[in-house]
Amino acid sequence: MKKISDSRKLLGATGTTSLKDLSTLYKGLMKSHHPDRFPDDEQKRNEAEEFSKHLIDAYKFLESIHPETHAKDSESFERTVASNISNWHYKSLTLHITFGDGSNYEFYGVSQKVYNKFVGTDGNTRFARRHIFEAHTFRKASGPTAL
Repeated sequence: MKKISDSRKLLGATGTTSLKDLSTLYKGLMKSHHPDRFPDDEQKRNEAEEFSKHLIDAYKFLESIHPETHAKDSESFERTVASNISNWHYKSLTLHITFGDGSNYEFYGVSQKVYNKFVGTDGNTRFARRHIFEAHTFRKASGPTAL
């Protein structure tokens, strides 16, 4: 969850910021911090370049977890989670799940207790549908592999 709050703080967004407003915030910050604004000052240009990389990462991340993005991609998500879970790993309250079609999703804020129940159940796909997929902030990390 720290990644979410840090990204929002960097862009000046809140949990209720629309996707359009998020884009406006991002574009405004990029205009004022773009490396091309400092053609004669190498140090400022390098600092702006580093800052703009962080802005891009934060924007892309927030865009990927935004409810409007999820609504647009809900059909694809439903197809993916209907397939079996083929692999997973857990680190720092983030559960990374690979599905049968090769798609990878990250679920944020999954407690150690929920993760232990997920691992300990025979029907982990069923458990995940009930307690993880819709209960936690998530993003698609990569798409399905070609068959």
